[in-house]
Amino acid sequence: MPTLLSAPSTPFKFVTSGLGAITALAICFTPLPLLAQEPSVDTQQPTAQEQSGEQASPGEQENDTPEESTSAAPIPLVPGEPTWDSFHGQLNAQKYSPLDQINADNVGELEKVWEVHTGDVADGSGDLPATVWSATPVFANDTLYIGTPFYRILALDPANGEEKWSFDTQSSLEALTQPALKNRGVAYWEADTPEAGEPCQKIIYMGTMDAQLFAVDADSGEQCADFADNGVLDVNQWNDTNEKWPLSLLQPPTVVGDHLILGWAGMDWAYEEAPPGTVFSINARTGELEWTFQALSDEMREQSGTANVWTHMSADEELGLVYLPVSSPSPNYWGGNRSEEVPLGTSTTAVDIETGEVAWSRQWVHHDIWDYDINAAPTLMDITVDGEEIPALIQATKMGFLFVVNRETGEDVWPIEERPVPSGDGSVESEVYAPTQPFPTKPAPLLDQSEKPNVWALADAVSFGECSALWDNLSYEGMYTPPTTQGEGTLGFPISAGGVQWGGVAFDPESQTAIVNTSHIVQYIKLYNREDYDKADSGSGNESGFAPQEGAPYGMRLEVALNRLGMPCWEPPFGELVALDMTTGDIKWRRPIGASQQYGFYMPESWGSPTIGGPAVTAGDVIFIGASMDAKVRAYSLETGEELWSDQTEAPSVSNPAVYEYNGRQYVAFVSGGNSILKDQVGDQVAVYALPE
Repeated sequence: MPTLLSAPSTPFKFVTSGLGAITALAICFTPLPLLAQEPSVDTQQPTAQEQSGEQASPGEQENDTPEESTSAAPIPLVPGEPTWDSFHGQLNAQKYSPLDQINADNVGELEKVWEVHTGDVADGSGDLPATVWSATPVFANDTLYIGTPFYRILALDPANGEEKWSFDTQSSLEALTQPALKNRGVAYWEADTPEAGEPCQKIIYMGTMDAQLFAVDADSGEQCADFADNGVLDVNQWNDTNEKWPLSLLQPPTVVGDHLILGWAGMDWAYEEAPPGTVFSINARTGELEWTFQALSDEMREQSGTANVWTHMSADEELGLVYLPVSSPSPNYWGGNRSEEVPLGTSTTAVDIETGEVAWSRQWVHHDIWDYDINAAPTLMDITVDGEEIPALIQATKMGFLFVVNRETGEDVWPIEERPVPSGDGSVESEVYAPTQPFPTKPAPLLDQSEKPNVWALADAVSFGECSALWDNLSYEGMYTPPTTQGEGTLGFPISAGGVQWGGVAFDPESQTAIVNTSHIVQYIKLYNREDYDKADSGSGNESGFAPQEGAPYGMRLEVALNRLGMPCWEPPFGELVALDMTTGDIKWRRPIGASQQYGFYMPESWGSPTIGGPAVTAGDVIFIGASMDAKVRAYSLETGEELWSDQTEAPSVSNPAVYEYNGRQYVAFVSGGNSILKDQVGDQVAVYALPE
C-alpha cells in the first residue's frame, strides 16, 4: 500500500458590540500547520515508512503484548440502522441519517416538541469566563446524552427532554488553555457482550478543561470504578514535554471498537514551544494507555510543539484505520524554529487502529505559517467516478479547498497539483518558505482566492474610503502570501477564520452528494519584533487580536478586515451552503446561508453569514443546519438548495444537529449555545423538533 505525504483550524467572529464600539470579527486561535518545503514540484515526497525513523515512531506501543481486542465485528461504513451515537453521527463523519419520515414535502410542518435550558451558561461579564457550547447531542441506549460547558453530563428522555440523570465532574471552571469554557459533547461506548448485572457495560465519556477524562455508567450516571482512577483519567500525566503548558480535552474521544482515540487542545498561538501533539489510544474499559502517535520527531519537539489533533476524527473499522486531522506546529505564524520538514503537520494521516502505525499521510499545507490547521474530521464515502467505485474521503480545510483521496491508499481521486506560491518579502528573520503548495483540481475551491478580494463599495463609502486605504496598505500576491512586518501586514483570504470550520462535510450516499457550509472572511496578519510588539500590545484602544508567540522573535496581530462601523470591507456573500456531485466533483448548487448582524440589525439574507457548525442530511432529501449569526436553525432541499423551514433559537447553534428516531417518531435536535467567535450571544438551549403527531 503506497504511503503518500502531502494538509487546517481556528475560529473567527463577527461580534456585536455596544454603540460606539467597533464590531469585530475577532479570532480565537488554535493549532497551526507545518514545514518548510525545499524540493521542487517534481521531487518525490518521502513515504511515511521512510520518515518513520525521523518521526520518532508515529505509533508507539505501550505494551509489548497488547490485550486481545474484545470489540464487536467491524461496523460497516454506512450502518444498516439509523444511528447518531457520535459527534458526527457515525464514525464515517457523513452526518447522514437514513430516516425519511421528515422529508422535503413535509418539513415545513416541523414544530418544536420540547426544549431544555441547562443553566450552564456565562457571558463573561461576571466571575466566570464566557461559555462556548458546540456539543452534538448523542442518541444511544434510548437516551439523548449531552455535555455542557460547565462540564456536566445530562441524560435526557429523547421524547420529552425529561432528565433521567445528571453527572457533575466538579471541574474547576477556569479557562486554562482557552479564552472561554468550551465543550463539544460526550462519547458513547457499549460492550459487545454485556455481562448481566455488571455496571458500566455502557459508558459515557467526557473530558474537561484540565484534561480529566470521566467515564460514567450510561444507565445510572455513576462513575465507572474499573476505569482509570475510579472513573477519572488524568491525561496531563502524559504531558511530560513542556509540562508547564497543560492540555485540555474539549472534543469527546473518538470511540472505535474498544479504543478511545483521544486528541487535545492547548495554547499553540501563545508560545513557540507548546506541548507536542500526542494522540492517545485508551482502552475503553480500563483507561489503560495502549499506544501513542506523535506527528513531531524527538528533535523537533525540542524546538516546536503541537501538530496535534484538537478536533474529531473518523474511522473505517473494516479497513482498520482511523483518520487524524492534524494541526500545524507552533507557533502559528512564524516557522523559523522549524525549517526542517515536518511531513505529518497540517495533514490527514491514516493510522492503524490497533497500533497507531502510519498507513499513509497527505500534507495539505507545507511549512504552515497561516494557522491552517486541519480542523474537521475527514468524511468517508464510497463514490463512483467514471464508472469506478472508489473508497474515498474528502478533507475540508480552512483554505476553502476540498481534497478527495482514496481512503485505503491516500492516492488522488482527482489530481492534486503542486503549484508555485509567493515567497516572503525578506522582512521576517530566519523564516523559510515552501516554494509550492497542493491545489486540488476538483472540486473547485469554495472561495475564489485567485485575486485579491474586491473592496465592498458600500462599506468603503460609509467609512469615507477607510477600506480602500487599508487594502492599499496590505500585501497580497495570491493564496499563501506569507506574513510580513511591513505596512498593515498581509491580507489573507481565507486565513484561519475562513473556509470550512469543524462542522465538516455531510454526505448523502444515495445521491452521492456532499454538503458543506463555508465562510468568506478576509483577515490580515502582521508580525512585530519583540520591542514593537510590546508597544503595540500595550497601546490603548487595541483590539484583542494580539498573540505573543513567546520564544519566537515575533509577536503577531490578526484582525478581520472591518471598517470603523464594523462592516466587512470585502464584498458579500459572507457565508454559503454548497452542494457537490461527488461522481464528478462539480458544484450542483450554492446559496447564501443565514443573515449577518450588526448593532442588533440583520443584514439581507442574500449577503449570507459566517458560520460555525455543520450540516446534517437525511434520506428525506433534507439538509438541517444552524451555524449562522442570526441564531436560526434551518432546513434546505438537498436537490435544489431551497430553504424549506426555519425557526428562531436563543443563540447561534454552533454545533452539528442530531437526527434520531424514538418510538417510531423522527426528531431533529439542535444545541443553541452560541460562540463569541461568531457574536456575543450565548445560550443554554437544547431545542428538539418533530412533525405533529
